[in-house]
Amino acid sequence: MSAAADALAEYRPALRPRVLLSDALLDGAATVHLIKDTDSGSSFRVGPKEHFLIARMDGERSLREIGEEYAREYGRRLDGARWQQILRMLGTRGLLAGADARTPAGPAAPAGSAASGGSAAPGGSAVSGGSAAPVTRPARPAEPARGVLRGSVRLVADADATTARLHRAVGFLLAPGWLVPLLVLVVAMEVVIALHVGELLVDARELFTNPVLLTGAATLLWFSTALHELAHGVVARHHGGTVAEIGLRWRLPVVIMYCTVGNYLYLGSRWQRIHTALAGAVMNLLFLLPFCALWMFAPLDTATHDALGALLLLGSAQAIAMLVPFPPLDGYRIVSQLCGATGLAASTGTYLRLVARRDPAAADYPRRARTAYLGYGLGSVLVLVLILAAVVAAAHHLLTV
Repeated sequence: MSAAADALAEYRPALRPRVLLSDALLDGAATVHLIKDTDSGSSFRVGPKEHFLIARMDGERSLREIGEEYAREYGRRLDGARWQQILRMLGTRGLLAGADARTPAGPAAPAGSAASGGSAAPGGSAVSGGSAAPVTRPARPAEPARGVLRGSVRLVADADATTARLHRAVGFLLAPGWLVPLLVLVVAMEVVIALHVGELLVDARELFTNPVLLTGAATLLWFSTALHELAHGVVARHHGGTVAEIGLRWRLPVVIMYCTVGNYLYLGSRWQRIHTALAGAVMNLLFLLPFCALWMFAPLDTATHDALGALLLLGSAQAIAMLVPFPPLDGYRIVSQLCGATGLAASTGTYLRLVARRDPAAADYPRRARTAYLGYGLGSVLVLVLILAAVVAAAHHLLTV
């Protein structure tokens, strides 16, 4: 073995501390992993073989040791040229610690390879001769757009620090001793609302005829959406996530708050990501608990009692609507995590079109992908039918009362 080859084999690469790796995700017929540089915001996808190698670049293991693990897993060894290709792909993207000084020199990579930043067909990898496919590549986080009719504006300079303070203040509620009783109360409240849905529909109709009470209910529901967004951030923080932005976004006449979790797809486990996505809807329902107690037990005049009933129905509908599994709603994020997929809706549409045309390419999808896309397609149809049925039933009730 030459001195250069021996030096390469003993090189111990390490990813920069702020580089994140995702779990395996379905992307069409392929399985991919996402890699993100949190400093620049750029990210790209690689195949399972590349991820196997990159995930082991911890500064402790040499390329020789990583290569031996790879050979045991996949039954083949990587030569020096392949190692150079992978290292240059990571180095040119600034993902290796001390990449400029420590990455061994080597021959120029061929055009279209990972070293030149080319993009591979789905399933390609630097290990097998393809390349890492880019996902996003912003140089730095974009400034919020502002305009009269549409735009956004940040509300805090350091969203992550703000969320950390909120987590210190209310994070104890995420402990099972607090969270379980609160969820039991939420379920009980929803049962009560379901049992009184007929009269609450009438209350909601009457609410829209009273401008003063309607303004009050709308204000409370807007405040609920703000808490919804902050809940995403607090739960993400609880699971080790970071919050990139907290701000206001408007598409006049609608103005909403937003909270962006910068590393949502890179949280420690699938269930942590599901908890983060679910937190908003749960917060909407928790917000309703004191109003439900007033509606059930307080001695109120008829107008106030009916307005609270309408608030409970509209607030519950708002929370449930966020769990509908269509993009960009929280329910879609939850289902995507359950399926272990990125771009679930688009991949489902592509797969179902192939099936409808009896295209042989549909058979190239692995069983897991076929199950996920078919299940999501059929589930989406069922959800649409249920929504339509609920709207028709509500309209019929209001017309006949």
